[in-house]
Amino acid sequence: MSGTSVLTPRQILDRLVAFPTVSRDSNLAMVDWLEGYLAGQGVRCFRHMNEDGQKAALIAHAGPWIEGAVVLSGHSDVVPVDGQIWTSDPWTVIEREGRLYGRGTCDMKGYVALAVWAVVEAQRRGVQRPLQLALSYDEELGCTGAPPMIETMQQVVPKGSAALIGEPSRMKVITGHKGGTGYHVHVKGYEVHSSLLPDGVSAIMEGARLIQWVNDRNAQIQAGPRGKMGSRFYPPFTTLHVGRISGGTADNITAADCRFAVEMRCVPDDDIDAHAAAFRAAAERLDAALKQRRPEAGVHLDKFFDVSALRPEADGEAEALARALTGENETGVVSYGTEAGQFQDAGYSAVVCGPGDIAQAHQPDEYLELSEFMAGQRFMENLLERLA
Repeated sequence: MSGTSVLTPRQILDRLVAFPTVSRDSNLAMVDWLEGYLAGQGVRCFRHMNEDGQKAALIAHAGPWIEGAVVLSGHSDVVPVDGQIWTSDPWTVIEREGRLYGRGTCDMKGYVALAVWAVVEAQRRGVQRPLQLALSYDEELGCTGAPPMIETMQQVVPKGSAALIGEPSRMKVITGHKGGTGYHVHVKGYEVHSSLLPDGVSAIMEGARLIQWVNDRNAQIQAGPRGKMGSRFYPPFTTLHVGRISGGTADNITAADCRFAVEMRCVPDDDIDAHAAAFRAAAERLDAALKQRRPEAGVHLDKFFDVSALRPEADGEAEALARALTGENETGVVSYGTEAGQFQDAGYSAVVCGPGDIAQAHQPDEYLELSEFMAGQRFMENLLERLA
């Protein structure tokens, strides 16, 4: 082990926020620093690179080289600050009025800083049960970076058993969240002057048929029966949504193109694959109808995210551990998605539990309450005692 200075959680947080790891950009500078710091403390580290080599997931293992580790899971990326009005530099942690301001302090570099500190402490103290860090990329782009990272983990470190995903939950133990998927939709039309409407294909007007399908599906879902698990959520049902639409050239030309995205957020006891299949079938029917009118026209779908739901586990190890560490007797569910369901799919027991309020995530002047940060450190101290 080298003589690298041991940093406090706050010092680590300051370093992490200073790296502008916006999802559209590389995270390698931050990963380089983290890997160097952890390795300097004797922690074994591994990387999973993305396809173009511009981003990396970081995997670290402290303690004995045996199975059964507790995994502390977070993501390295943050959302942009473009167009937001900040009262301080978003890439510098500023403490004022009991809050730590900076991009990512809440979502979720506050937790990552605590996890890095805990992994170093686990190595220094010589724990009996191993502790692992799993730091992904592209969570903010639809949780696309976690599955390949988890697959790599199976190959380079002993299999962990309980995964604690530190998304902001105000240190409440979250055992369920909605799953999600989404499609970018491109409707291709055929341009003519609008006075010759029957000779053309308006991509916008035809795309509106798919958007109406989304409206009709929502009405059908909300009029139907509620599942037992879904009733714990708000709203207590699956939702489909179109947030943006673009297309067209001029008011008097049938639109050659129309683009929009459809997202689906599904309660855990609903069948998200069935909703997705029904949407794809509607798109295929429209595609066939448009091609009959003009062979150039049609509909193209591109799936851009697929997030597994987190399902409450009977006698779940991660839940029992998190409740013991927090002292919480109750558990909850949330409607936002995380990487927890993806760990669960890979055979880990998983819960969400982390400092901060999700309402602060992605906001200008994003902040983490100092009291939440300290509660997270107590959580990690309790964890280290159990691992010892």
